[in-house]
Amino acid sequence: MKILAIAMSRIPAPNANGIQVMKVCQALTQLGHDLTLLIPDMEPWGSTRAEIAEHYGLEKSFKISWISTKSRRTFTWRALREARKYAPDLIYSWSPQSSAFSLLHRLPTIHEMHEPPLGRFGPLWYSAFLRLGGDKRLVTITRALRDLLDSQYGIPSDVVIAPNGVDLEQYETNASPQLARQKLGIEEAPTICCTGHLYAGRGVEIFLRLAEKSPEANFLWVGGQPDDVHVWRERASKLKNVKFTGFIHNAALPLYQSAADILIAPYERQIAGSSGGDSASVASPMKIFDYMAAKRPIITSDLPVIREVLNEDTAIFCPPDDVEAWDAAITRLLDDDALREKLAKKAYARVKEFTWQARAKKILDSFSKV
Repeated sequence: MKILAIAMSRIPAPNANGIQVMKVCQALTQLGHDLTLLIPDMEPWGSTRAEIAEHYGLEKSFKISWISTKSRRTFTWRALREARKYAPDLIYSWSPQSSAFSLLHRLPTIHEMHEPPLGRFGPLWYSAFLRLGGDKRLVTITRALRDLLDSQYGIPSDVVIAPNGVDLEQYETNASPQLARQKLGIEEAPTICCTGHLYAGRGVEIFLRLAEKSPEANFLWVGGQPDDVHVWRERASKLKNVKFTGFIHNAALPLYQSAADILIAPYERQIAGSSGGDSASVASPMKIFDYMAAKRPIITSDLPVIREVLNEDTAIFCPPDDVEAWDAAITRLLDDDALREKLAKKAYARVKEFTWQARAKKILDSFSKV
């Protein structure tokens, strides 16, 4: 098929939204489809294709078209005008405006959602997508999001629940924790690692409190915007066993995760994203799938959306705000080699269901125009 993907993401940028868009587009291309991604060109991006591939850890290239626009509002109709020139077989969109306009132009449309409609106009555009006829499919990243949309707005008859995914190929050559630490220049010691941004609700406070309780272990946080990294480095300045790396390219992420003996996801009960809001009840964190692929034991906050993917056989769950429970879980795992290996193996066996390509196949399966 000829697929036109439309996203409001700024590419390249150090945020999870952009990574997800690029991984989805790569997976559709890997399935043999001819895909072009349309994104706004609201500021100079100044990266070569090779740099973009490294930034997002891409193995398969696809066409990207930056649409000149001064605002997100004008991007929507400019993107659809451009899309019609391609005569696509399918519009794949993360933008409710673009999805609604696509149906108005009688183009088969798949609309992917990661959160409820936001802002003043979001609910109106989503409602328009629901009302308009045509070949359409809604994709939600969790059952929780589907149920929330259904209760507040309704959903179309054709809905697919597709959690986020992972590039297993990036993890084929996982190093041992000791070798990975040696390559990265990390002191040899039991290492607890968390990857991702430092936004509110990601659990940085509990991360530091755990580091205080285990001064003999390394605590490594990989990722974060420069301003946030500066703030947390200052706050952790007295803890000699804590390191904040700042942003790293997606292609380098597996090596950092391999350096860990334990991978943690200490989400709080409310989780902010790059645009604010609270995604704790509907999110599908990409790092959970990365952790599973890294073949390391996982400790995670006990949130219902996390249990849509993990269970007691694949991870240890802790209450988000119970530092003592987290500390006990870390101690238990560091003292039990067999348990670490058992959890890691079970999680890796399950993550094979969650590759980006498997996700793309699921989303396209039996769509009327495919």
